[in-house]
Amino acid sequence: MTRLSVEMLAADVPEPITSAGHAQLGIAVLAGIAVIVLLITKFKLHAFLSLTIGSLALGAFAGAPLDKVITSFSTGLGSTVAGVGVLIALGAILGKMLADSGGADQIVDTILAKAGGRSMPWAMVLIASVIGLPLFFEVGVVLLIPVVLMVAKRGNYSLMRIGIPALAGLSVMHGLVPPHPGPLVAIDAVGANLGVTLALGVLVAIPTVVIAGPLFSKYAARWVDVPAPERMIPQRPSEDLERRPGFGATLATILLPVVLMLAKALVDIVIDDPEHDVQRVFDVIGSPLIALLAAVLVGIFTLGMPAGFSRERISSLVEKSLAPIAGILLIVGAGGGFKQTLIDTGVGRMILDISEDWSIPALLLAWLIAVAIRLATGSATVATVSAAGLVAPLAADMSTTHAALLVLAIGAGSLFFSHVNDAGFWLVKEYFGLNVGQTIKTWSIMETIISVVAGALVLLLSLII
Repeated sequence: MTRLSVEMLAADVPEPITSAGHAQLGIAVLAGIAVIVLLITKFKLHAFLSLTIGSLALGAFAGAPLDKVITSFSTGLGSTVAGVGVLIALGAILGKMLADSGGADQIVDTILAKAGGRSMPWAMVLIASVIGLPLFFEVGVVLLIPVVLMVAKRGNYSLMRIGIPALAGLSVMHGLVPPHPGPLVAIDAVGANLGVTLALGVLVAIPTVVIAGPLFSKYAARWVDVPAPERMIPQRPSEDLERRPGFGATLATILLPVVLMLAKALVDIVIDDPEHDVQRVFDVIGSPLIALLAAVLVGIFTLGMPAGFSRERISSLVEKSLAPIAGILLIVGAGGGFKQTLIDTGVGRMILDISEDWSIPALLLAWLIAVAIRLATGSATVATVSAAGLVAPLAADMSTTHAALLVLAIGAGSLFFSHVNDAGFWLVKEYFGLNVGQTIKTWSIMETIISVVAGALVLLLSLII
């Protein structure tokens, strides 16, 4: 917490907060979130504007001076963008390079060539999980849908038997594994260690994606038996390319930032001496900024050039990759502003008191808050940034591993039951040619399984480590 935050908290919310103070702050939180929900769902206002207005409403209902509320919001927005904005941009560049160079198609075709029959759903979840590491969820869906539809049609598979594992792989990566925006924002908000969060995120993701993907797809295929809609099979990016990068080079490029960040976490655990030369080296090369920057630079030589891209085309590719993430950056930044407003008005202290008075485990409370906001707004990102702001004070006395688990609890809750107020719901519905009821029976239930299984695994890990 910044010095400004501490001063404002001390000035505006005396310690300890009285029950009347709790009541006013509770009303302020509900009013602020209600404003955000109504603006997003009823008035279809962009989430950035909704979060901004909701932050101001929260401060006003809490009785804080509006000039200080504005300062809090601006401070939180700036610090959040500074912390994760560059990482989101680098991830977008890497994802665009992976898609346009044909690297993603190369991974898909190589794995599918080795798979067949009963192993196909497992191949699809593997493809989606690997491809989903550097890609935003929506981009991953657009990239993988042609593959899902073609595999289902040519192999005479049930569309849900192939599609659900692919969607599960993408969704789990999106909610639990950095460098996706949601986990990055939560890590920044609660002060968690990125390497430890990444390692635990992968540990939770593997059984979660197996249960929600290949295993659940058996039942989804029975409940909803639909053919692949031919009208929705678009052209694959690499069909216009004369050549594309190799499988090994593409996979190595995708996994490079993950390996570097995990290596840093491992060195931190083994050596545990900030002054040691080896740890200092890994602190640099394993930092998210350097790890992702290294992957982008390596990708120019392993993805762009093997695909025959000129320097001008690579430059244009980078420029085109940045435009679509402007909205995401603003939403993430406004979420940081909302988080800082929550802290500075004393809501963080209130959440801390409630968790102690009610004896609710911090991880369960974080999951429940994220679930409530997800159901109300439909946005996993909004649910993550809002819940992270609310429960951030709970991480103050946590160990490194439990702070990372707090991030994963928030991420798990943010995926709960996608329905009609979620853009992802309609994306899946239209691409797969489903009606609303069929989408709920498949996609919505799959998201709920991911959320519940991941949340349960996080709670289980908290008892072990």
